[in-house]
Amino acid sequence: MSVLVVGISHKTAPVALLEQLALDGPALHKLIDDVAASEHVTEATVIATCNRLEIYAEVDRFHGSVEELSRLVVERAGERTEAMLPHLYVHYDDGAVSHLFQVVSGLDSMAVGEGQILGQTRAALHAGQEIGTVGPALNLLFQQALRVGKRARAETGIDRAAPSLVTAALDRSRVAVGDLSGKRVLVVGAGSMAGLATATVAARGAGSVTVVNRTPASADRLAEEYGARAAALADLPAELALADVVVSCTGAAGILIGRETVAAAVTDGRDLAILDLALPHDVDPAAAELPGVTLVNLADLADDLSESDAGQEVEAVREIVTQEVAAFLTARRQASVTPTVVALRSMATSVVEAEMERLTGRLPDLDDDARAEVLHTVRRVADKLLHQPTVRVRELANEDGAVSYATALAELFALHPDAVDAVTRPEGLA
Repeated sequence: MSVLVVGISHKTAPVALLEQLALDGPALHKLIDDVAASEHVTEATVIATCNRLEIYAEVDRFHGSVEELSRLVVERAGERTEAMLPHLYVHYDDGAVSHLFQVVSGLDSMAVGEGQILGQTRAALHAGQEIGTVGPALNLLFQQALRVGKRARAETGIDRAAPSLVTAALDRSRVAVGDLSGKRVLVVGAGSMAGLATATVAARGAGSVTVVNRTPASADRLAEEYGARAAALADLPAELALADVVVSCTGAAGILIGRETVAAAVTDGRDLAILDLALPHDVDPAAAELPGVTLVNLADLADDLSESDAGQEVEAVREIVTQEVAAFLTARRQASVTPTVVALRSMATSVVEAEMERLTGRLPDLDDDARAEVLHTVRRVADKLLHQPTVRVRELANEDGAVSYATALAELFALHPDAVDAVTRPEGLA
């Protein structure tokens, strides 16, 4: 059995498509139930946020499971399969573990380091537990992931990464348009990064802040929270013509603000700073060629971030995730051979007991002290013979490769599969 992830996020799909996949409580439970009902799935849950939808499943077959889980995502989007598939991603087994640990640590978030994903991951675990679709495998994986997420935030300042990115971008804009105080700021987008940008410019004393977003309700919520004004996406050219600083972070699939749109906004010869914090770009890079326009994007900020304290914190979290993934996989591989080792020692005990019964039958006059000494000696012989194979099989389980040493051990000692399965079978089940 292995863990499979089929997902879609802000890194692979435009906001409009992610909005089509938004799930409320009943719809989320329905998706989890549908996943769990799939032929090759034994456990399932779903992480659902405004920026991602990820199905986590314990499966006994890769290809059939990928096809089925992908179909479930496509159906909920209401899109054609050929249009949806390029936006989906798949992680399997070790890769699934690594991906979840990165997600819960904030490394995969639109606003790097944001803490909401920790609660959203916990909610996914609880949802699967309530429905009864999360079993031992996913429970162990998610519990460990939550511990990794907590460790990342306790031992580093990862939560400062996204605010530092916004701050670095605004610092660069100061060269072009001066201090932010009294300036007119336009924020394009309404997600996590847009929220950080709105909060930061408001705290720096911007004269006015306008939030533009494709979904009016989202723009209204963000604008109300920070005393800003909301505007429709259709008004973007007009709002651009009024702004001194533009911060764009929508996560759209393609260019949202073209060169010609920017050119029309600066016909009066004024200076305009545009901070493109989206990936992929929201703003046409050619806009930087226009007189008076200063364009700052993520590539420009990469060196600033890597050399800053926040960049060092991100690298520290990456190191933590690497360590935790390795430790989890090692423990999982070792645990996978435990049933075989236990079954082997159980078989040895049975052989010793059978031989002692045979000895008692052949030597009925053997006194208790002698019998106890013989039993002790035989058990020591059995233990010594089994010690090295069982130690080595645990060590070899940590090595990468296609060989299943537990299977090889079971074959060499002719262990019956039912004897191995019985070790992990819950009590009360036949």
